[in-house]
Amino acid sequence: MKLLSTLFFSLVLLLAGCSEPKKFISTDLSMVDWGKDFSLTDHNGQPRRLADFKGKAVVLFFGYTQCPDVCPTTMSIMREAMALLGDDAKRVQVLFATVDPARDTQVLLAQYVPAFHPSFLGLYADEKTIAAVARDFKVFYAKQPGTTPGSYNVDHSTGSYVFDPQGKLRLLLRHGEAPANVAADLKLLLAGK
Repeated sequence: MKLLSTLFFSLVLLLAGCSEPKKFISTDLSMVDWGKDFSLTDHNGQPRRLADFKGKAVVLFFGYTQCPDVCPTTMSIMREAMALLGDDAKRVQVLFATVDPARDTQVLLAQYVPAFHPSFLGLYADEKTIAAVARDFKVFYAKQPGTTPGSYNVDHSTGSYVFDPQGKLRLLLRHGEAPANVAADLKLLLAGK
């Protein structure tokens, strides 16, 4: 009888382990009370808010087109993650919000952002609006002087924010995260996790 009891207990533990919900690889932001919305213009000249993408997982990254490393790396990782998602990629919207509105014009964003993936959208606004949105998302950025007034760099936060299809901020993707991990987290969100 004791053997039967031990086997039953072991089976219950095994099944409990199998039914444990999958966990996100990225940082869970479900409990934060910030980063709820934005009001910016996309590179096609269309005003955009988070509600415009309801039903899709949204990845929002703050960067700038002349960034030498972090921004192109992040956008390339997102392109690779989209490829790994297959048909689910149609349910994901990647947004690139500039922190350099002085140089990142609508025309420049329209060339740069879709070069990574045709569905990606660049977002811009005036400096005051960008600063307010960045503040709401706890994004740090600061110009670093260059050799000429127009050749400066911009130090900035490197994470990407992910919203679930209902428009709630859920995850922070770390810079340099493997595309397979990004795709896995997006699949969980798309599945309603």
